[in-house]
Amino acid sequence: MGGKEFSNARPRMKSVLDKNVLVLNRLWQAVNVCSARRAFTLLYQGHAHVVWRDEANNYLTHDFRGWYNFSQASPSEEMVHSVRFDIRVPTVVVLLLFDRLPGKEVKLTRQNIYERDHHTCQYCARQLDCEDLNLDHVLPRQRGGETSWENVVCSCIPCNTRKGNRLPHEANMRLLKEPKRPRWRPFINLTYATTIHDTWRHFVDVGCWNVELGD
Repeated sequence: MGGKEFSNARPRMKSVLDKNVLVLNRLWQAVNVCSARRAFTLLYQGHAHVVWRDEANNYLTHDFRGWYNFSQASPSEEMVHSVRFDIRVPTVVVLLLFDRLPGKEVKLTRQNIYERDHHTCQYCARQLDCEDLNLDHVLPRQRGGETSWENVVCSCIPCNTRKGNRLPHEANMRLLKEPKRPRWRPFINLTYATTIHDTWRHFVDVGCWNVELGD
């Protein structure tokens, strides 16, 4: 198995090699998304292992040889067919040495506000599912309030309706805590254009609301 095998893959498989693969650091934290072609390079060079979840929901790792053997025993619809062998396209790989996290500021998104506030209405303290939550501007936008970490909180729909275009004290309501920018940082940034594989969901929280907010 030479290092040029993947460059010799049949042209019709190019789209398979461009598929997204989730990259974990050696602490199993999601840090990036790369192409399958790049994942194969990391795997072949010994810089990463494939992460695979078996039928018992156990997470196993395979080096290149192990992943090749697994591919022969259990082929899938998404295979790379090279001149000399066929191999499955991985969906998650774990780096063997890298343990840092990207130094990016956390995005102001609906989902991240829910996470910061623990899916809890900041007025009535009820913990709810995403579909039963909303966002509230503490100082309403109509009164000059900004869309910022310090002015947006998680709110249930009834509390949001009750508060309306008022300050909390004007509506006889009180915040559970002062909203602040979270100290944690996102592992990766995903967009609607990113294809989310089921095997990623154990490692990343990809909510349908994860778009950056703005005025």
